[in-house]
Amino acid sequence: MKDLLLIALFAALGAGGAGLLGWPAIRLLRRRSMALSLFCVAAVTVLAVTSGTLAVAQAMFLSGHDLGVVITVLAMAAVVSLGTAALLGRQVVAGSRALTEAARTVGSDTGFTAPVHPLGRELAQLSEELSTTSARLAESRAREQSLEQSRRELVAWISHDLRTPLAGLRAMAEALEDGVAEEPDRYLRRIRTEVERLTGMVDDLFELSRIQAGTLSLSLSRVSVYDLVDDALAGAHALARQRGVRLEGRQVEPEPVEVDSREITRVLGNLLVNAIRSTPQDGVVAVSARREADEVVLSVTDGCGGIPAQDLTRVFETGWRGTAARTPRPADPGERSDRSDRSDLSGRSEAGGSGAGLGLAIVRGIVEAHAGRARVHNVAGGCCFEIALPSARS
Repeated sequence: MKDLLLIALFAALGAGGAGLLGWPAIRLLRRRSMALSLFCVAAVTVLAVTSGTLAVAQAMFLSGHDLGVVITVLAMAAVVSLGTAALLGRQVVAGSRALTEAARTVGSDTGFTAPVHPLGRELAQLSEELSTTSARLAESRAREQSLEQSRRELVAWISHDLRTPLAGLRAMAEALEDGVAEEPDRYLRRIRTEVERLTGMVDDLFELSRIQAGTLSLSLSRVSVYDLVDDALAGAHALARQRGVRLEGRQVEPEPVEVDSREITRVLGNLLVNAIRSTPQDGVVAVSARREADEVVLSVTDGCGGIPAQDLTRVFETGWRGTAARTPRPADPGERSDRSDRSDLSGRSEAGGSGAGLGLAIVRGIVEAHAGRARVHNVAGGCCFEIALPSARS
C-alpha cells in the first residue's frame, strides 16, 4: 500500500508539473485558432502522462533497457495522440470556415445555403439556427416590402382622392365669393358634405396610424355578440334603405365575448356599409354569428358578385381597392351625410365614402388587437367577410 501511495505521489508530481507549464500556454492560445488550442490540449495531456510515467520509472530504479522501452512506448503514443489532435483540429477548423462562408448568405435574396462540408453536432445545430434566422429575415423583408408598397399606394390614392373634393370646394367657394352661385344654400350643403367626407378620411388615417403604431387603447368588457350585431344593423339601416338593400340577421347566437364594444361595432359597421355599397339594389346583406371551438365568428355576406381570386389575399392591405375601384362621385348636396354613410373607406366601395382603401385595413387592425382574425372568401353571388374573436371565459 505504501509503495502504491509513493508511486501515485511521483506520478502526480510529474503530471502536475506538466499541467502547470501547459495551463498558461492554453490561456494564451484561447483567442487563437481552435485547431491550435486542441493541439495544445493534446500536447499538455501527452506531456503530463509522459512526465508522470518517467517520474515513476525513475523512482522504481528501472534498468536502462526497461526505461528505454517505456520511453519508446510513450513516444509512439505521443506521436499518435498529437497526430490525431492535429487532424481533429483541422476538421473542426474546416467545418467552422465552411459555416462562416455559409453565414454570409444569411438574409440574402437566395436564402441561407447550408455548407456541404460535414459538421459536428454543435456546428450542425448552429447551421440549422442560421437557416431558421435567414428564413425569418426573408419573411420580414417580404413583409416590409409589402408594407412599403402599401404605403406608396396609399399615398398615391389619397393624393388622388384629395385632389377632386378640394378642387370642388375651391370652385364652389369661388362661385360663392363672386356671387355667381344661383342656389347658395345648395352650394353650402355640398361644401359641408365634402368637408364631412374629408374629415372622415382624416379620422380613419388617424385610427390606422394608431393601430400600426400599436397605441390603440381598448376598453374590454363582456358583451353578447347579439347586442353588437343589433347595434351595427341599426346604424346601417338608413343606408340600406337608401340603397334599396335588405339587411338580415341570420342565426345570430348570443355568445359572449370580451371586447371593446365601440371598436367592434365600428368593425361591423365598416363591413356592413361596405357590403351595402357593393350589393345591387334589391339585394341582401346578411349577418350571422356562431361559436367555433374557443372562438366566436361573426360574418357579413353580400351580393357583390365575388372578389377576383388574385385579390382575396390583398383585401385587408392598406390602400387596396381592387381592379374595379374608381374615384368616388361627389356627394349630392341633398344626400344625407351622417357618420354611418361614411364610416367605411374600403376598396370595394365605389360611391360614397372617401374610397381611400383604409376601411378593411382598420377592420383587420382592430380585430388583431383583440387577438382575433379577419378573413374573406367568395360565396355564391358575393363574398363573405368573417372576423373571429376569442370567446369570453366562463
